[in-house]
Amino acid sequence: MQKWLKQSINDPLVKILIKNNTLTEKQLETFLIDVLSDNLAGKALKNEEKARFRLLDGGVSRGAFNRTLKQARNNVIKSIYTLLLLGYLGVFESTSLVPYIEISNKLQNYITTYRDVRKRNERKGEQLRMLNILSKELEINLEQLSKTKNIKNRT
Repeated sequence: MQKWLKQSINDPLVKILIKNNTLTEKQLETFLIDVLSDNLAGKALKNEEKARFRLLDGGVSRGAFNRTLKQARNNVIKSIYTLLLLGYLGVFESTSLVPYIEISNKLQNYITTYRDVRKRNERKGEQLRMLNILSKELEINLEQLSKTKNIKNRT
């Protein structure tokens, strides 16, 4: 679990996304542990056990884990409600959000390709080279879209 968390948190795309989202790195880590640990362990874990998965040596206390988890859950809910509000108000129909929808589709494409390559356990140069190119392109696009001036109305 910790190896996967380290790899995920250190992924260049995740770093950009973390920098520009409502969750802190600690909140994301805690939320991922909460959501994924039961599946990985094959049984329901108590938060005290989940707290030990944090990337700090020895984990964190149950209380610290619970506080961070509550903050993360609140931020996730607020983010979802922000999207619902914008959809309700018709903002998604604005051309100013088209680049964000396009990058979302590119991210989904990248994830699908990455999983496919891993599932087939392919390490062929061409597939890895394509993934690297896609990753770099996504990094550039995400960095550009993270600038607040890019969300202004383009209609």
